Amino acid sequence: MFSGAFTALVTPFRNGEVDVEALEGLVEFQIQQGVNGLVPCGTTGESPTLSEEEDRLVIGTVVRVTNGRVPVVAGTGSNSTDMAIKYTKMAEEAGADGSLQVAPYYNKPTQEGLYRHFATIAESTSLPLILYNIPGRTSVTISAETIARLAEVPNIVGVKESTLSMNMVSDIRHLCGDEFDILSGDDPMILPLMSLGGTGVISVASNVAPGAVSAMVAALNSGDFDRGRELHYQLLPLFRALFVETNPIPVKAAASLLGLCSDEMRLPLVPMSGENLRKLQEVMDSSGHLLPTPEEVR
Repeated sequence: MFSGAFTALVTPFRNGEVDVEALEGLVEFQIQQGVNGLVPCGTTGESPTLSEEEDRLVIGTVVRVTNGRVPVVAGTGSNSTDMAIKYTKMAEEAGADGSLQVAPYYNKPTQEGLYRHFATIAESTSLPLILYNIPGRTSVTISAETIARLAEVPNIVGVKESTLSMNMVSDIRHLCGDEFDILSGDDPMILPLMSLGGTGVISVASNVAPGAVSAMVAALNSGDFDRGRELHYQLLPLFRALFVETNPIPVKAAASLLGLCSDEMRLPLVPMSGENLRKLQEVMDSSGHLLPTPEEVR
């Protein structure tokens, strides 16, 4: 159901408020650059700092500007099952095409707890759900066996995989079959994950290099691994530079350098500065052929 390059959208701010005009421009830019879908209100969108009203504003804006041209998969997960249901219903009412559901963070549920959490959310909505497996942020891993159980729920259709384990990817593909979507949650892992049967990526880097990331994923999905591998190595310095500090600090700095939006963050995150910013600029300068031209940004 969900394949290709999906962008984990940043949320632009200006003077402490959501910058709706900049967000509208970002959505249009992404679509014109060829991405296959958009994911607002995820980690890259600074979701922990957004209010319910701001979530509704961001998702509604992305749905409105997208206007059905690509699917919108809204980040509506929570470590509270009731809150995840509330936010998912809100996204469904706003017109989202799917929901990204992160594993509950901090409270560290058991595998049975994880299963019941996601299954209960799925029962509350008609939206297709993508699980989000990112133990580096949540301190809990959804096991391949639990994912296989959840894949039997009709509207749980895929997983965003960020365990960095190719064993995990292999197990998910083996246990869940070919109809279950596996999307990389880490840009440097797109190539190996897709070689094992993955269907695409929910990408941070495509905020600033949507054309190149989309081309790489399209090549891999078409079986052109030579071209996909070539683009992987061209993009790898940028992939790494965008994680030199906690995401989304570097990608927001990069978006600001391109003129896409401000680098304004919400505490406890702060804008990038100093040596790391200089290094990011150097990588972007050397990767210029992968980045949009000023005319494309405008």
